Amino acid sequence: MDFRANLECVVTYAVSPAADPPSPYCLSQLYGEHHPWLLRWLRGKLSCTDHAADLAQDTFVKLLATPAERAVTLREPRAYLTTVARRLLIDHYRRQSLEQAWLATLAQLPAPAAPSAEERLLILETLHQIDAMLDGLAAKVRTAFLLSQLEGMAYADIAARLRVSERTVKRYMVQALEQCIVLLA
Repeated sequence: MDFRANLECVVTYAVSPAADPPSPYCLSQLYGEHHPWLLRWLRGKLSCTDHAADLAQDTFVKLLATPAERAVTLREPRAYLTTVARRLLIDHYRRQSLEQAWLATLAQLPAPAAPSAEERLLILETLHQIDAMLDGLAAKVRTAFLLSQLEGMAYADIAARLRVSERTVKRYMVQALEQCIVLLA
């Protein structure tokens, strides 16, 4: 389906539960009516106006990417937009946390061993890809993997930190590595 058709059929809007049938509510209309509100909401959640603007745009891009056959009926557009934006916000915070962990690791390296700016960017992009691969895993599995791979923690230390057995940490690591293999294949 082309871009224009997608704009027209991504979302329908029902005025009331008894609306029969829902009237078309194109994405451009949804954007015009709710983007300023969503931007203000995100500004309240983030300390950076630019990040808020990016996440607001990403929220509408998510809707634009929705295939026509998965079009949704919105009775409460702001609630739906908030849900999508909140998920993007969680991803943003997770990426930010990952970057901070990486920068902390870099800061511990001696200057001659530190990677170049280009290498740092490539490594950071790879870390984001790994994070996306691990997104489907349970929080403790993901945490165990990151503690092991980014902080170099031993399984026993991870087990103590997560309050699980060392055997459970090993299972977590197997799950994480299997997920990486499946998604790379």
